[in-house]
Amino acid sequence: MPEIAIIFSSIIVMLIVIGIGVNALAAKILAHKRWERETSLLGSKGPAASEVSDRTDMLEDRVRVLERLATDRGATLADEIEALRDDRAGKGVRIAQQQSKELG
Repeated sequence: MPEIAIIFSSIIVMLIVIGIGVNALAAKILAHKRWERETSLLGSKGPAASEVSDRTDMLEDRVRVLERLATDRGATLADEIEALRDDRAGKGVRIAQQQSKELG
């Protein structure tokens, strides 16, 4: 009797291993078919090279404008930041003086 239990448990383990292998193989096959279908759709309906080139040129122009804005306003922006720091530091001194008067 114990031999039959060992045989059945071995068969069950082998069926589980085979099932996992078949499942993994089926998933790979389906993923490959999906990939083939997507690439064939992109090939037939994809944007034309001229559209991609025009879009790239437009984005490059935008980046150039942003770079110019960032570099041209660099000195002015730094001056504005320093002015805000000076103003904030001055207010901090005034607030500290007011608090010391109130406490003293």
